[in-house]
Amino acid sequence: MEIRTATDSDTETIRSIAQQSLSSTYTDFLESETIDQAIEQWYGDSFSDDLDTADSLVLVVERDGDVVGFSQSDLIGQQHSTGRILWLHIDPDHRGGGTGVRLLVRTRERLLEEGADHIQGLVLADNEGGNAFYENHGFEQAGQREVDIGEETFTENVYAEGDLEDEGWSAIDELEIDGETVYVNYGEAARGSKSPFYSAYETDDREEVYAWLCGQCDSLDNTMDTMGRIQCNVCGNQRKATRWDASYL
Repeated sequence: MEIRTATDSDTETIRSIAQQSLSSTYTDFLESETIDQAIEQWYGDSFSDDLDTADSLVLVVERDGDVVGFSQSDLIGQQHSTGRILWLHIDPDHRGGGTGVRLLVRTRERLLEEGADHIQGLVLADNEGGNAFYENHGFEQAGQREVDIGEETFTENVYAEGDLEDEGWSAIDELEIDGETVYVNYGEAARGSKSPFYSAYETDDREEVYAWLCGQCDSLDNTMDTMGRIQCNVCGNQRKATRWDASYL
């Protein structure tokens, strides 16, 4: 899996994924005509300009060389202090397996890197799955606002993280890998040479780290030496020694 900044060459794929995602998830409360209007409104000819705007961030997630999802965010407020995740869409055929959570994690990281000191996620109030997604991954509803889609107005819930100085951020996902169930915390990441490693637990109480999930190939087959270096035995992804241990090398 690779997550990268979107380019002009991704615009048609992004438009297609948005169309499929909205048609798959939102038809319970959005008419097909409204969805078509929304796609033209957000991902029409002007969308290429959004990719070049300093306060806009669009990321795409690739699997096996194909773009299967994207996130669209912006930075608002004085000194771009608030990062807002406006949309996060995954191709319906590629949902599950942590794809959406991984994209959420990387989007959050990029917004913080761009200067945001707190993160918001926006989702239509009638989208039960979208609301549950944020609630299950470290966000709490902080308010509501109105948003125009086509010629109609809808209520959008605003989700926000807690204080980043508190206990940190967690995004837990229950995965079945190689026949065993693990609980992966995407908020606990260690930088790797190809992709981050994420802490994995055997039980949902997360008392003790069981293994590290390789973000490059989704494998738990890795080794760690006494200095904290991790190597994935499947794809060769490597994590260097921790900063504390490195000071003694």
